[in-house]
Amino acid sequence: MASLDDDRSPESSKENHSEANETASAADLKAKIAGVNTSANNNSHASHNGVVNHISDGAFKSPNGVSSSSSSSKHKERPKDGSSSSSKHHSSSSSSSSKHKSGSSSSSKHRESSSGGSSSKPKDGSSSSSSSKHKEGSSSSSHREGSSSKHREDGSGSKHSSSDKHRDKDGSSSSSSKHKDSSSSSSKPKESSSSSSSSKPKEGSSHHSKDRSSSEHRHSSSSDKHKSSSSSSSDKHRDKSKEHSSSSSSKSSSDKHSKKAESPSKSPQKVVKAEVKQEPDSDEDEKPLAKKIKKETGAATAAAPGKKKKKDEEQEVWKWWEEEKRDDGVKWHFLEHKGPVFAPPYEPLPPDIKFYYNGKPMKLSPGTEEVATFYSKMLDHDYTTKEVFNQNFFKDWRKVMTKEEKEILTDLKKCNFTELNEYFKVKNEERKNMSKEEKLARKKENEELVKEYGFCTIDGHKEKIGNFKIEPPGLFRGRGDHPKQGMLKRRVVPEDIIINCSKDSKIPQPPEGHKWKEVRHDNHVTWLASWTENIQGQVKYIMLNAASKLKGEKDWQKYEVARRLHRSVDKIRAQYREDWKSKEMRIRQRAVALYFIDKLALRAGNEKEEGETADTVGCCSLRVEHLTLHEEKDGKHFVVDFDFLGKDSIRYTNSVPVEKRVFKNLQLFMENKQPEDDIFDRLNTTVLNKHLQELMEGLTAKVFRTYNASHTLQEQLNLLTNPDDSVAAKILSYNRANRAVAVLCNHQRAVPKTFAKSMENLQNKITAKKKEIKQVKKDIKDVKADYKATKTAKARTMYEKKKKMLARLEEQLVKLEVQATDKDENKEIALGTSKLNYLDPRISVAWCKKFDVPIEKIYNKTQRDKFRWAIDMATADFQF
Repeated sequence: MASLDDDRSPESSKENHSEANETASAADLKAKIAGVNTSANNNSHASHNGVVNHISDGAFKSPNGVSSSSSSSKHKERPKDGSSSSSKHHSSSSSSSSKHKSGSSSSSKHRESSSGGSSSKPKDGSSSSSSSKHKEGSSSSSHREGSSSKHREDGSGSKHSSSDKHRDKDGSSSSSSKHKDSSSSSSKPKESSSSSSSSKPKEGSSHHSKDRSSSEHRHSSSSDKHKSSSSSSSDKHRDKSKEHSSSSSSKSSSDKHSKKAESPSKSPQKVVKAEVKQEPDSDEDEKPLAKKIKKETGAATAAAPGKKKKKDEEQEVWKWWEEEKRDDGVKWHFLEHKGPVFAPPYEPLPPDIKFYYNGKPMKLSPGTEEVATFYSKMLDHDYTTKEVFNQNFFKDWRKVMTKEEKEILTDLKKCNFTELNEYFKVKNEERKNMSKEEKLARKKENEELVKEYGFCTIDGHKEKIGNFKIEPPGLFRGRGDHPKQGMLKRRVVPEDIIINCSKDSKIPQPPEGHKWKEVRHDNHVTWLASWTENIQGQVKYIMLNAASKLKGEKDWQKYEVARRLHRSVDKIRAQYREDWKSKEMRIRQRAVALYFIDKLALRAGNEKEEGETADTVGCCSLRVEHLTLHEEKDGKHFVVDFDFLGKDSIRYTNSVPVEKRVFKNLQLFMENKQPEDDIFDRLNTTVLNKHLQELMEGLTAKVFRTYNASHTLQEQLNLLTNPDDSVAAKILSYNRANRAVAVLCNHQRAVPKTFAKSMENLQNKITAKKKEIKQVKKDIKDVKADYKATKTAKARTMYEKKKKMLARLEEQLVKLEVQATDKDENKEIALGTSKLNYLDPRISVAWCKKFDVPIEKIYNKTQRDKFRWAIDMATADFQF
């Protein structure tokens, strides 16, 4: 008996050959997860990069009102021939020019009738087919027709059912004998036939292009009908065409202007908006047109507003990177904003919510009660179990108490915040369970707030502000075992705020009864407002959004300096290797520290006062206790063990083999020193950066970190990416390259609390998918046997359907397995920090363009806005 595959048609064989390729690709991808490079040909997964997808959607309206969609050229071709169409109407009503090419003449006639306030009997169908799009000065007469409003001519109920009928082959604007009859029998035309808009007067170009295609299709099917009807009414049309021609002649200047508007070579500013008076349509005109529009262009009409909005957003993008750079240090010439939004005032607790001290309820003063609520909200957190936190809190709490309260409240352990804690839990639940209407109302409030305070005007452009809200009061937490955790962050008031704006701008107004600390006009800085917080004395700023020009310029400059270092790094490395042999101890220390910053991407480490911050260190502030030297370890010579707390109290542990001279110098630096002594006692960050500036303009210790991170990503992507991989496999390669950078920069994180549960859910999905695949494979065997037995078309169709289902399920399984692998590999690594702050985005953009990976797979919407400059300028051949 012949096999099922032998009986299939050539087309079916091709389909299954494609499915076999997909199955092979899935197998290769599984091998990829295990770390093996595959060669599966899976080019079907390739897609356009995110830039193209972002700007090429739909039919948008450009500022001059001309359609910019792919069909715009078709729209423009018709009117070019149509400005002199009145002569064609005059010569023959059934000629090929009768697809209503008299749009320009029609437009001029409408302008005349509009200015007159009323019109006499319509001279031709075209004279009443102008749409409300005339108001926008659209140069496309076809577009005017496509969204045309209805005739006002029919005393006996005549009407157009759609714009398609305006383009039929009978010389009049009607495409049916129905319109022909009603035109000849109409004796009481309506006044003011200014062609008011119909129920959908302003259709987008997407609506029109759909109408055009459907209209041409109907022309072919109704051609005979039009030919027969047009011969019987040619005299009537000839008479009307004469009048129409006369009208067109008297308006020749308007027609010439209309031609200019249609020409793409002319300036869009020359398009004059025709002022057409809008009048309400009659019920008998509305109903048929509305039905027609709904039937033919409902989908396109619904999409048009969104597309137009997207186009408007594109037009608002400020491509500052294409402008000439300023080197004078001036950041802006004009800056205007509304100032910051302050935290809302404290709302006292309800009377039935009690605070207890030593088992007895106690009424607190508003200030004391507010600070008590800060602590009560943290009862379920580990912070409130720490002695330092509790001591700092109680000390600052007593500062806001009244004299009487201070005498009573002397022991934090006797304070009972339980009722307060339960109250805020209930409030949180209520907030989570808000009705849809309440959520919408709150969302609307926030949007109004952002609209008013979330934007500023800078050099004539509207830019989004990053953090326009002042941080509310609360308890300081800090990172790690910070010595100041638990201290009270006081409420910031207008008297603390320094405003920065231009002299000729409208100065922001402080809240009633308050005044600003100071108003400055410093255009050499990028901040809009600043204040000094009370815990560590740090200056806080209100800055522009990450997607703004000022932020983007700063990022671009940072990565350009790192690229310049790439060209000079060999010379700098040779220099510090020579300095290892210097006779001066300070030069040797500087050279060894620079070696660590370059090789290990260590932070430089800033000087700070003891006891003011957590005990975190960088390269220049390393102590003897942080390093352990090994002449030999694990078969390697001259090994240095690092163990210290870095930024944000993240522990850094590493065991690194170093060059012999570095090892000998470290032994020298650590000789006769106590564990708490500095290794580089003759070096600090300021001295190091001053030396680096001498080596290369703009070079600091931080630039080495940026350079090494970006260079590592470029190397890893070149090494790991297989052009023949699927998109999912390529993204896995990208994340592995990103992970190598995160490990280099010590971007660690604690394993998320939800990790185990989410991995369990993912494994359950994988198990379920495998069971589903097993069942489908069994079904395929049964169906194949059934076909061999019956040879029916139904059995064969079922077999093909099951094969496609299997291929789809296997692809889904591979994606789930890739997701699980990626999640497990990165559970303790923070990929986002390096991606946003240390990796030149042009590397990622170029990689996406080169290997056909959608940019959306690498950067989310916010990140794409931040790196818009890189997405626009980077090409597929960019190399760091």
